[in-house]
Amino acid sequence: MILREVEDRDLVGRARRGDLDAYNLLVSRWDRRVFNYLVKLVGNREDAMDISQDVFLKAYQNLGKLEDPGRFGGWLFRIAHNEAYSLLRKSRLDGEELTETAPLPPGPRMLPAETSLAVAAALNRLSSDQREAVVLKVYEGFKFEEMAEILGCPVSTVKSRLYTALDLLKDTLTAGGKRSHELRQD
Repeated sequence: MILREVEDRDLVGRARRGDLDAYNLLVSRWDRRVFNYLVKLVGNREDAMDISQDVFLKAYQNLGKLEDPGRFGGWLFRIAHNEAYSLLRKSRLDGEELTETAPLPPGPRMLPAETSLAVAAALNRLSSDQREAVVLKVYEGFKFEEMAEILGCPVSTVKSRLYTALDLLKDTLTAGGKRSHELRQD
């Protein structure tokens, strides 16, 4: 991670001096992670793609405002967070319903695809704040301090959201597994 920070720092510096290839390298390094994060937040691949493009455009336009180029990743995810929540607020104001996948209770000897669907359904049952904490920590591997910066809240709040979410996920997935197993025995 230290090497990546040094590399990101160098690339940000070069991009600030007008080197588009350096910025394109930053984009290629971070685009998949940002897109996957956005898909989990907004639940729609097309919206996530649109937001992702906006994120990288805004990041490029505001590179001069980034105080610590070594923290490019966290700063980029903060922009992604803000853009996603802007879309979600707009969708709610426009009266659009957010799509939610139907829960699939996990059971014994589930296939990887079934497990993945069960986890996705359980994630969808969390509040957006809890889901985002899980995504940032478990899927993206951010440290608590970085998560607090991205989410714009204290570390204690991040930890509370994460641990509450993990408890709810555990309860949802194990309770679903017990119900499914009980149904199969009948």
